[in-house]
Amino acid sequence: MDPILIGEMLAALMFFGVIGFLLLGFPVAFTLAGVSLLFGLVGIGFGVFDPSNFGSLPNRYIGFMTNEVLVAVPLFIFMGVMLERSQIAEQLLMTMGKLFGNMRGGLGFSVVIVGAMLAASTGVVGATVVTMGLISLPAMLRAGYDPKLATGVICASGTLGQIIPPSTVLIFMGDMLAGINSQVQMAKGNFAPSPVSVGDLFAGALLPGILLVSLYLGYVLFKAVTAPESCPATPVPADEKGELLRDFFVALVPPLLLILAVLGSILGGIATPTEAASVGAVGAMILATLRWRLSFRILRETMIATATITSMVFIILLGASVFSIVFRMMGGDNLVHEFLSNLPGGPLAAVAVVMVIMFFLGFILDTFEIIFIVIPITAPVLLMLDIDPIWLGVLVGVNLQTSFLTPPFGFALFYLRGVAPEDLPTSAIYKGILPFVALQVVAIAILFAFPQIVTWLPKVISG
Repeated sequence: MDPILIGEMLAALMFFGVIGFLLLGFPVAFTLAGVSLLFGLVGIGFGVFDPSNFGSLPNRYIGFMTNEVLVAVPLFIFMGVMLERSQIAEQLLMTMGKLFGNMRGGLGFSVVIVGAMLAASTGVVGATVVTMGLISLPAMLRAGYDPKLATGVICASGTLGQIIPPSTVLIFMGDMLAGINSQVQMAKGNFAPSPVSVGDLFAGALLPGILLVSLYLGYVLFKAVTAPESCPATPVPADEKGELLRDFFVALVPPLLLILAVLGSILGGIATPTEAASVGAVGAMILATLRWRLSFRILRETMIATATITSMVFIILLGASVFSIVFRMMGGDNLVHEFLSNLPGGPLAAVAVVMVIMFFLGFILDTFEIIFIVIPITAPVLLMLDIDPIWLGVLVGVNLQTSFLTPPFGFALFYLRGVAPEDLPTSAIYKGILPFVALQVVAIAILFAFPQIVTWLPKVISG
């Protein structure tokens, strides 16, 4: 049998083997590395894989550790966890709820707006969903909100951290797409390509993030008009109205200034994402200090949580590196290239197929696991077909946010189920999220039809 065909068959079997072991419940990082090593040994036996390829792993790992861009990941995680542990996010939610309480759907509006603000200041989806579930869900249920609407708004708003900068997902994707785009352009004979940076991806994701927020707010408004009993008003007591404006500025202005300082410095080219992340981390500590919420206990808990989340992400990255080397060196990249290049419909059809695959992988895999596996395999082919890397990265981000919400395995649903009252049926959470999944699909369709929504702002910023 042709060695090339054997290698491609082993690469395809390895991909499905990884999925199978993950479905059995094995840890992701060790599954990626273990299955890849196993198939690498089989490939050596068939003479289709050179064991010297593993020699590139140490240099790749050192590259991860010395990559200045990736230093932003633990800093942004620290910033988000500090804001959550110091109860700044809680105060913001409570104040915004009072501000919009006099109108039907007011609590829903406040959850969406605060979800967007927390996304722009944390980028940690799990922490945002849990925080809003603990604080907003009991208040919405006491106010008489339809449980389906309440849970749907909280889950959808909590996952905005996937796409609204400074998303940690966008940081990793920006770093990967920058390297892949450079290699692809050189292969096409362009030895002075326009660079792709994390800042470009942040700029490209800003308007799609606003689009999603607008769709969520529009749905809450629709429910307030067509089914007012599902989202009644919660008037503020007369004795609290005098303090409401002061509480609003105290709760809103400091986090807003922090967001503007972090994102503004990145988009304005004043600071790199890593430099801005360090400012955000220090700023979160200052906000906690000003509110008398910073203590050694909170600092210690924040540092432990940051180290835990960062370690989890990077160990998956290390395992995915083994998978990528074995898959590519056995000819898997050629198999993917032939498949996507020969699809009827051209480059856009290839992007659509990759989006569908990622969407269904989102049922069983975490976001980081998907991008570490799929982006290195498919992005080189798509960029070779002249797909804009910034548009591709943002489209992937919105798509993975959708899979984060989709029953039955959406991770955001599990986060909320863990903190929701026991008498709230899981079916209400599943039913409540379906309209928001539909809105996500609408957003993807809009971005697919109008790529300028993504590409316009990066071009304006870059001059």
